[in-house]
Amino acid sequence: MSTTGLSGKSVIVTGAASGIGRAAALRFAAEDAKVVVADLNAEAAKSVVSEIEAAGGTALAVTGDLSDQAVIDEVVASAVDTFGGVDILVNNAGIMDGMTAAADVTDTEWERVLRVNLTAPFLLARAVLPHMLAAGSGVIVNTASEASLRGSAAGAAYTVSKHGILGLTRSLAVMYRDKGIRANAIAPGGTATGIGGSAEVDREAHGPSVIMRHMGNMGRIAAAEEQAAAIVYLASDAASSVNGAILPVDNGWSAV
Repeated sequence: MSTTGLSGKSVIVTGAASGIGRAAALRFAAEDAKVVVADLNAEAAKSVVSEIEAAGGTALAVTGDLSDQAVIDEVVASAVDTFGGVDILVNNAGIMDGMTAAADVTDTEWERVLRVNLTAPFLLARAVLPHMLAAGSGVIVNTASEASLRGSAAGAAYTVSKHGILGLTRSLAVMYRDKGIRANAIAPGGTATGIGGSAEVDREAHGPSVIMRHMGNMGRIAAAEEQAAAIVYLASDAASSVNGAILPVDNGWSAV
């Protein structure tokens, strides 16, 4: 039996087919939460659901591009219709940019990165808030980035999108703290996840060449499960008075 207050909770995890999102979905399910596995990769999302169910947990997959409002609506409706509401939202899905400096960013790159990394989390938060407000409780955990804390950890579009996540997190925390709703974020450092170019796969702004360049500052590369542990902590009753916090999970990189 879970001692974290997560048993029976309805949880949406985006980017849940791999990396940090997958690790978080599995950890929530192990705490007896019911998990919506949301991702662009249908086959991988179904695989995570099968893994959860094989361990005795409860989950369902919703697939699609979270830059599409219709997909946002489907994700939230699936949680409400199947699990009776939305107790926890984990905005984890994101895409990398091309490490592009501002003068070289195209409109297409800028708009796509901002849409997936910042607008989609806002849209999801806006969609779940009526359900959380009706229940008088709820938790939102966003995946920010080391790039949220400095200007040298990624290209212009990614860095701006992840700085925006901090503003979104803090705004939610202040606006809804008297309504029983908390919002926090983790800021991962270098993390061993599937780094690539597809949309709803969680990733940190550190491709192999960037990792090598910053290794002296980054220190040890974290496992996805370590990031997931921080997410689940922030969503749990153990963090009941933690609101508006940005938690670096970066082995001290942000302290350098």
